[in-house]
Amino acid sequence: MNVDDIWYKTKRLSLETQSPSTFGFGVALTTNNSKLTVVTKWFMQSMMRDRGRWICLILVGLLSLLTTEAYEVGLTFLNSAVAKGAVCLDGSAPAYHMDKGFGAGVNNWLVFFEGGGWCNNVTSCLARRNDRLGSSRKMLTTETFSGMFHNKAKYNPDFYDWNRIKVRYCDGASFTGDVEAVDPKTNLHFRGARIFRAVIEDLLAKGMKNAKNAMLAGCSAGGLTSILHCDSFRSLLPATTKVKCLADAGFFINGKTLIGTKHIEGFFADVVKTHGSAKVLSSACLAKMSPGLCFFPQNMVQYIRTPIFLINAAYDSWQIKNILAPGVADRKGTFRSCKLDITKCSPAQLNVLQGFRQEFLQALTGFGNSLSRGLFINSCYSHCQTGIQETWLRNDSPLLSNTTIAKAVGNWYYDRGTFQKIDCPYPCDKTCHNRVFD
Repeated sequence: MNVDDIWYKTKRLSLETQSPSTFGFGVALTTNNSKLTVVTKWFMQSMMRDRGRWICLILVGLLSLLTTEAYEVGLTFLNSAVAKGAVCLDGSAPAYHMDKGFGAGVNNWLVFFEGGGWCNNVTSCLARRNDRLGSSRKMLTTETFSGMFHNKAKYNPDFYDWNRIKVRYCDGASFTGDVEAVDPKTNLHFRGARIFRAVIEDLLAKGMKNAKNAMLAGCSAGGLTSILHCDSFRSLLPATTKVKCLADAGFFINGKTLIGTKHIEGFFADVVKTHGSAKVLSSACLAKMSPGLCFFPQNMVQYIRTPIFLINAAYDSWQIKNILAPGVADRKGTFRSCKLDITKCSPAQLNVLQGFRQEFLQALTGFGNSLSRGLFINSCYSHCQTGIQETWLRNDSPLLSNTTIAKAVGNWYYDRGTFQKIDCPYPCDKTCHNRVFD
């Protein structure tokens, strides 16, 4: 059971047993937006009500599970980066969450970059500027650590004692932007690449300069960060450090929409142009194609020299919704139910999804089969699987060749074995945790 399971169960129990006038859900959500805070507040309120005693007995067990499968880590603001121009879209300082390593892992470092899409022009970047994806002033002061971030060997056997850092995403271009000029009319700062370097330099000063092991990782747009910055991360660490990279749901393909257009190609081209990202992209790729095309992993992954592991669903839910079937290609909404729940797809729609899977696998051919590279490509309808306990390591986690993601990544990083597996087509894999959207 994970945080979301408990959130749902608690909310349902609350709505079934409490009247709107006595239930404190709305206040807690507004003031903190923390699922743990909401659950805890409701639990305490229930203890003071005779009619809620039976629910409390249930919640004792649920809260125990929640607090062991996940825990909160505070936010660190990198104020020193402001003087370097390494700032969020609104000019605020970048930030990250850090849980320090201990014991044998004190000199091992996991640096994980958060995802959250992109903004491709001034209008869309202005829309992000005043929320957590564009300003550290809007970020929650704590973050839930679970899955790959957990500090207990039971939940994260190979990385639990490492220094585990989650870098918050606030630049809108996968930490690639570097534009010096700031338009006073918008006050937008396109400085993601500077944030990347400032964070790494700060961590080096805090002990990563002595790293024995280090891994650059990320999810979604942060997974793309891990791919695009893999070799530069390697170059910033000591030559004696064992460095590898991991991208979770970061292999975005230049796929066609339902109507045969390449909507994402134009979008990525605009991202690169707006943020001035070309200067940090692969020079080998840029020698052959445009900067916008070099933002796609399929066009530059072959040039990465550092060992790298890709985790991705072949039916990636974000890519199905935004690359295959974006609103501009599905104006009548015929694909809407299918995008929200893959079990609601018609036979014809499933054929379209199978075609997308083939397109995704074709894009992977440039990844190669070097033993230094790892692949965990399952046939789930999901997006990001490392930061959640249920998909990282649990008794019901997704499996390939009877292997969890946690075991596959751990064996690959520590050279205990190679792992390059691609799942059979949907719906063959019964271990999937398929996403269902409201």
